[in-house]
Amino acid sequence: MDTSVSIDLQSRDGGKVGQDGSAPPYSTYPYTGPVQGFPVQPPPRDFVLWSLFNTIFCNVCCLGFMALVFSFKARDRKVLGDTDGAGSYGKTAKCLNITVLVLSLLTVVLIIILVATGVVAVSHAVQQNPNKNNYGFNYGN
Repeated sequence: MDTSVSIDLQSRDGGKVGQDGSAPPYSTYPYTGPVQGFPVQPPPRDFVLWSLFNTIFCNVCCLGFMALVFSFKARDRKVLGDTDGAGSYGKTAKCLNITVLVLSLLTVVLIIILVATGVVAVSHAVQQNPNKNNYGFNYGN
């Protein structure tokens, strides 16, 4: 006894397109296209991943945490459908993220400069006093 099942995958209209050629082959309804007069706007960005990165690695003066809070507020507003509020919170999160990133980069550059100049200063101090050993005692030289 054959228990196989057969499913007909052809459309009911035979896959024909309407007279004006605007309907897709799988639809029996005419295709009207996007509504004219209402531009489709992408949803506002919330910058959650960037804020999370800044919170974990670059949290200067807790600005990364504040950016994360504003990112979550933007995401909540986007889910509720308030695009204006989401855009406002998203812009605030973006500004805070840029500020945190710039301050973190300046801090790293400053530390590198201080370490490099400190090493140079220590090496000059050691070279100027060859008569002293590492403990600062002078044994009559």
